[in-house]
Amino acid sequence: MDNRETGRRILLAGIEGVLPGKLITDLVSSGGPVLKIGYCSYNHEELNRIFVVGAGKASAAMAHYLESEAGSRISGGYVVTKYGHSCTLKNITVAEAGHPVPDSGSYKAAREIQRIVSEANDGDLVICLWSGGGSALMADYPENSSPEEMAVLNDMLVRSGADIVEINTVRKHLSGIKGGQLARQIRPASFVTILLSDVIGDPPGIIASGPTVPDKSTFEDAMNVIDRYQLTDRLPVSLASYLREGVQGLRPETPKPGDGIFSGSSVFIAGNNRTALLSAKSEAERQGFDTFIVTDSLSGNTAGAFSLIAGEINSQRSRSGLQKPVCLLFGGETTVKVEGSGKGGRNQHLALYAALHLEDMSGITFVAAGTDGNDGDTDAAGAVVDSDTLRQSLENNIDPEAYLRNFDSYNFFRQTGGHIKTGPTLTNVMDLIIVLIDKH
Repeated sequence: MDNRETGRRILLAGIEGVLPGKLITDLVSSGGPVLKIGYCSYNHEELNRIFVVGAGKASAAMAHYLESEAGSRISGGYVVTKYGHSCTLKNITVAEAGHPVPDSGSYKAAREIQRIVSEANDGDLVICLWSGGGSALMADYPENSSPEEMAVLNDMLVRSGADIVEINTVRKHLSGIKGGQLARQIRPASFVTILLSDVIGDPPGIIASGPTVPDKSTFEDAMNVIDRYQLTDRLPVSLASYLREGVQGLRPETPKPGDGIFSGSSVFIAGNNRTALLSAKSEAERQGFDTFIVTDSLSGNTAGAFSLIAGEINSQRSRSGLQKPVCLLFGGETTVKVEGSGKGGRNQHLALYAALHLEDMSGITFVAAGTDGNDGDTDAAGAVVDSDTLRQSLENNIDPEAYLRNFDSYNFFRQTGGHIKTGPTLTNVMDLIIVLIDKH
């Protein structure tokens, strides 16, 4: 087996480690009269009804395995996921909507979830399932604005180079459900939040924009993001006005830590990027590699991220006489400010960038892919390159630098090979980068 195929296998093992089936069944169990979620126990005899709501690329799969545990005890629910990520459930409605830019399905999902939680009363339990993508899949907009204006904003943010923390800070302050505001609507019912983290550090308030957890950010923070990425002049007037009014204290802030609406509620991280890295590590070791998890918080732009990766590669290569091949594992999420008209995603862009810099590092294989199976607006999860990719492409009169300049990594790999296509994985814990180094 060559290292390209080995790298793919290690990636798939990492993804398998964060599939909702394993994560939810490890966290949730229902035996006799008691439903257990993490350290919380709920006696069915003391509960009137159980409702389930959720949004995210993994929400339908999470709900499926939750339903397999709680089953007939669920009175109803509504979860929304990305197109192509749904499944059929017995007691929970599953809908699909647009991502990364919200569409009409996203706005309908927000209304339906609000309707469901408004029916919950004292003595009821609402189980909330949030995962990456939830911010776009469950969308609303401020008064005096429109879905079209929110779509413009979302597209601007996604293409600006802002990271997910910054993007969701803005989203929370142009919403009546994000940033803990859905929790206000759930009360007086009890609620518990289950998260699949797609954010570095697993901050609950950022994952899916934290509909049922406290929000530490402010309107001022949201305006600072708009200013930082020089979006002020392009921001739809109604949205700019709403944010300014929030800064002036004319709009209600999101509920903060210590707010009484969160009293008695619990939050559980079912899985995260490190979970995937540990699973990938086990497979790499099984394949005979001396394996190191370098970080689960890789971030920043492509050049900066690759500089860190290259430093680790050179550190390993400087060791005299590697007795075993080495596998370096990185997790996180880089950012790309799109300046060309091509097609691609951050992982394909990073892999193409790596190909241009690996020629002088013999015996290196480099895999970069999203655990959700979608890199940018493409059907690829990512790509694999090696020390020979640059030479081989030039021999075929394909100039990788031109594709990189035009942010057209997808079409580079379409012509040269190297795409990794998994299809929708029904999970999402950011990205995995796998570097294989031959022994010498």
